[in-house]
Amino acid sequence: MMSNRRFNVLFLCTGNSARSILAESIVNRLGGERFKGFSAGSHPRGTVHPYAIDLLTSLGYPTADMHSKSWDVFAVAGAPTMDFVLTVCDDAAGEACP
Repeated sequence: MMSNRRFNVLFLCTGNSARSILAESIVNRLGGERFKGFSAGSHPRGTVHPYAIDLLTSLGYPTADMHSKSWDVFAVAGAPTMDFVLTVCDDAAGEACP
């Protein structure tokens, strides 16, 4: 039996400026009604890397709501409940990986 439930997916990265932003946008385009992507960082840079936005735009992926934010926004009352949380750290031994 298939569920019509939408699954929320949170991608975590340190700066929330590129990798997690890319993953969020890809899930939001390809996930259809089954998956909703979100992203956040343990130490957000506050801005999305311009190359990430350029790449997504050139490929037709959504970028309108993309912004760098702390994972704290998902720990407050009323925040979406996550079904999956994935980290997209580059080097877990060398960076403050969430």
